[in-house]
Amino acid sequence: MDIRLSAIHLYPVKGIRAVDVSRAHLEPKGLRGDRRWVIVDDQGIFLSQRIFPRMALIGGDFDGHRLVLYAPGLDALSLGIPDGKTRLKVTVWRDTVDAAAAGPDADIWLSNFLGHPCRLAFMDEACRRRISSPAGKPKEEVSFADGYPCLVISTASLADLNARLEKPLPMDRFRPNLVVDGCGPFAEDGWRKIAVGDTVLRFAGLCARCSVTTVDQGSGRRTSAEPLETLATFRQRENGVVFGVNLIPEEAGVINVGDPVKILE
Repeated sequence: MDIRLSAIHLYPVKGIRAVDVSRAHLEPKGLRGDRRWVIVDDQGIFLSQRIFPRMALIGGDFDGHRLVLYAPGLDALSLGIPDGKTRLKVTVWRDTVDAAAAGPDADIWLSNFLGHPCRLAFMDEACRRRISSPAGKPKEEVSFADGYPCLVISTASLADLNARLEKPLPMDRFRPNLVVDGCGPFAEDGWRKIAVGDTVLRFAGLCARCSVTTVDQGSGRRTSAEPLETLATFRQRENGVVFGVNLIPEEAGVINVGDPVKILE
């Protein structure tokens, strides 16, 4: 099989719209610039499209130095990396870390758009989040992603699902980092270690899916119970309904759309 990397998606702020790129640097905690920022409530608990589907309408560009946010009805907001002097306790699922507060301009902008008290935080060098799952090795870290540095899905898996749905869905419903082409449906479930470009990633488990998959990423609205209802008929596992595979980088490097994907184990 000629398996290739067909798309790379970054999410500069956890929960907002994807940025599609043709080239990316894979770092130990995930793609460079992916989910290094997070929106939290006034208690420091992360916000997501599970409760705020409108987050899908927020766009962002992060070049490693500045974050630019944009959303319907608001002027774009440009933010530098915070100096870290003001810290914020951020909780993502079971993990609580000490992050750099972005400041009142970001907090007001986001609160106005979401209609809910918000704060924005950045994962600077002082902010360390270990991979808490048994799949992680000692000292391995992750960004503000749900639990693992990367998520891969094949186009064949989506095609298989769409053949079962009354209305096909785009890949963006599943918010992967890496999309691959050239393999059979759900072949990625069996990959234990792969090489992409200069990098090597290992299997960390099947990805359990939630209500974010029911949010139309173009409108920021929850449209129906699909694809969860259909996935439950043939992709139910002990940890829930699964679609896509979580990965942990073992060797960092550069990846490009079109790179071959080699199955090492």
